[in-house]
Amino acid sequence: MIPIAYKIGDTDTRPWGRWVVLDMTPQLVVKKLVVEPGKRISLQRHRYRSERWIVMQGEAVVQRGEEQVRLAPGDGVLIPQNVRHRLTNESDQEVMLLEIQFGELLSEDDIERFDDDYGRKE
Repeated sequence: MIPIAYKIGDTDTRPWGRWVVLDMTPQLVVKKLVVEPGKRISLQRHRYRSERWIVMQGEAVVQRGEEQVRLAPGDGVLIPQNVRHRLTNESDQEVMLLEIQFGELLSEDDIERFDDDYGRKE
């Protein structure tokens, strides 16, 4: 069984916005993320999980490895395990997306930050 450190309804506020756990199974976690206008998450990677992001509202710019991908509502992108990534909201409205996590460790402990606008290391 895959270790999961979340519960449905868990929520957190971050300097860039907020997230809430919507659903989960023994194999995956589904979160809703909201990224505030002009904000971005840290440049990070996950050693034990992959993620699929699907934009529900707004437009996002995703750095995945060396490529940049622009996503509009309905668009999605796969973030493979061990790939550095970052989501940026360059617009004047919130970006809302679904994040589906799957892998060996589904936990906030599986975040390795490389660059962070807010001074966070881990």
